Amino acid sequence: MPPAPFSSIAFGYGRRISCSANKNNTLSEYDRTLPGLLRRNADGQTTQSYGTQEDIIMTEQAITLSGFGLINSPRWNKGTAFTDYERDLFDLHGLLPPHVGTIEEQLARRMKALEQQPTPFGKYAFLRDLQDTNETLFYSLLVRNVEQMLPLVYTPTVGEGCQRFSEIWRKPRGLFLSYPNKDRIAQILSHKRYDDVRCIVVSDGERILGLGDQGAGGMGIPIGKMALYTALGGIHPEHCLPILLDVGTDNEDRLKSPIYIGWNHHRVRGEEYDAFVDLFVQAVKKRWPHILLHWEDFAGSNAARFLARYRDQLCTFNDDIQGTAAVATATAISAMNVSGVPLEQQRIAVLGFGSAGLGITNLLAQFLQERGLSAQEARSHFYAIDRYGLITEKGKDVRPEQLPYARKEEEVQAWRQPGGEIGLLDVVRNAKPTVLVGVSGQPGAFTEVAIREMAKHAVRPVIFPLSNPTSRSEATAQDLMDWTEGRALIGTGSPFEPVNVLGKKVPVTQTNNSYIFPGLALGILASKSKRVTDSMVKAAAEELVRHLPTQQDKQASLLPPIADARPLSRLIALAVGKKAMEEGQSELAHEDALKREIEAYVWNPAYASYVRNQNSMYHRA
Repeated sequence: MPPAPFSSIAFGYGRRISCSANKNNTLSEYDRTLPGLLRRNADGQTTQSYGTQEDIIMTEQAITLSGFGLINSPRWNKGTAFTDYERDLFDLHGLLPPHVGTIEEQLARRMKALEQQPTPFGKYAFLRDLQDTNETLFYSLLVRNVEQMLPLVYTPTVGEGCQRFSEIWRKPRGLFLSYPNKDRIAQILSHKRYDDVRCIVVSDGERILGLGDQGAGGMGIPIGKMALYTALGGIHPEHCLPILLDVGTDNEDRLKSPIYIGWNHHRVRGEEYDAFVDLFVQAVKKRWPHILLHWEDFAGSNAARFLARYRDQLCTFNDDIQGTAAVATATAISAMNVSGVPLEQQRIAVLGFGSAGLGITNLLAQFLQERGLSAQEARSHFYAIDRYGLITEKGKDVRPEQLPYARKEEEVQAWRQPGGEIGLLDVVRNAKPTVLVGVSGQPGAFTEVAIREMAKHAVRPVIFPLSNPTSRSEATAQDLMDWTEGRALIGTGSPFEPVNVLGKKVPVTQTNNSYIFPGLALGILASKSKRVTDSMVKAAAEELVRHLPTQQDKQASLLPPIADARPLSRLIALAVGKKAMEEGQSELAHEDALKREIEAYVWNPAYASYVRNQNSMYHRA
């Protein structure tokens, strides 16, 4: 039996919406109050399947593609789940095996095939291929298996994915905007297929995790981040556009590789580079005036510069700076729940004082000021260590944004070694930090001597080796536990296996940005915010703090299970949206409206019924 010409769907808070033809191709006023529930995409297809995670909804979608075009479209392909009626309607008989399956059967088949891949990189490549073949199935697999899939689609495996990106690139996803095509950027962005884009993750591939310059291979990062926008934030994949700004690479291995897919040229730098980035930003602003632009894995100095330059021109944030800061701050507060030592009594050393280290320090300083400290008093709790050692007022290559945390020369003169620099061990011996954060990208930087010295002065030392991927971590979790006699409170940037403490296996908390940026993005988009303020990022961190397991149980993990990240993202989105309204950044006026917008935005990966009807419109039953 073919489906009824129009089917009803469940939406949001239990309302019913039905579908009917509208010869005038217009929306009712009620329809206009449900942004995200209904839209016509660039191909003229009316689509939707939004709703709560617990109430996966099935919608009717009008499709213009057929045959090979339909099954080769990752957005619309259903594989063996096309019904007999749809196979008749869209000329699919013969192109597909005769079995008509369900998404549950497909998930079981794909999971079995995934498990047969012998390496994490093999699994990563398998999932990338699935994403480029059947998006709904890909996201359904992620949503139902977050804890298992997250390390495969993002850190740590995405690092190798970027290094070997040229080996596995098969189908277009996102946009490569290369320097030789700088005069074509506006033309490239203007295509109607991008009409529904609402958020962009952009990288130039220069500082990919802790692996350095990967050139065009850095596209793995925007693709991975956008996948988590959808899997954890619920943002529809049609709204997401990954972009790689290809200005060349200084990675000689890439330049010498015969299979490298990027622009084979050393990096453009200086004024030409800045002009190219500005050309991109201005084209984005013109194409999508209300876009959310997320900067990712730019070199430290460029990351901070671009955020400062453009944050008042459009809605933008940098996850390396702001997202890392939010999750690291929440994890630190969780550790203090366990130790019983409040934030204002902590001495904090930060190894690696680029954009990420500075972002973490700035946000922790804001939390300290909320506890009654002055700005100067808050800054005095930090010891910033960069490539030339402890940052001092007259230190080498100290950048202006680092100066507020620079130590006075007379304060630390006695700490200096004969070589003149003040290293991590010198800081540990003299400042006696209780918290140590690493964002240096230097494996082994947390030495046994330094950690054992730290443990002499802290009952529960808080130690966060946050560099990604695992190969760039400042220390392994097991070493940190061994060197502190099992007393360390640890948060890592990449996942580690449970550690052995006194014969017991103890899980290691991964301080993962994925707790923050999907909900932050959802809140920004749903609230129709004009800008991303520091207070909105802080609100995301504060909401995560409210859900820390250590609020009730000091023996618990420092962060909630990553499997809870999707529902947690909605709560973070609500907190971010409320802050945007409070600061006058949102177009919305009431919290109830914000809640409706969030629910309307959340897409769930479930197959819809397909019909050939380009004029169908949804209206209230």
